[in-house]
Amino acid sequence: MKKLLFLCSVLCMFFTITTSAQSAKSMLYKGTIDGKTAITFYIKEEENPCIGGLMHTSMYRYDKSEKWIQLDITQNKKNKNQFVLVEHEFSGVMILKKEGLNFNGIWISPDSKKQLKVTLKEVRMTKKETESYEDKMEKVNYENNDC
Repeated sequence: MKKLLFLCSVLCMFFTITTSAQSAKSMLYKGTIDGKTAITFYIKEEENPCIGGLMHTSMYRYDKSEKWIQLDITQNKKNKNQFVLVEHEFSGVMILKKEGLNFNGIWISPDSKKQLKVTLKEVRMTKKETESYEDKMEKVNYENNDC
């Protein structure tokens, strides 16, 4: 009987870990900076395996460029719909608020002299597109953080 209970406990833990590992949510947004410059924004939300809660990874690009810009994200703990996104190598900062399925906010230059409006609308992705963006994000992360 003890072996059966132990086996059930191990299986439950396995399924719990597997389920939480699959709880990642990826979203794609299209929009503009300053109402003129078209951008594509990709964000992934998943459970933080170290400290619990959610963690976010993200990147965006100007649609006229092939280069993706990695973003370091901090979510406001008091208002879960507010985010600060710092571009890799601090080439700019976005302060965004999630409103329904969209993000709105501002992009700020490193010297804070430019502040431009950002609007993003969620776009549905196929499984193949999600995999493609995941591959791109992994490549960008590797390029920026590899020793």
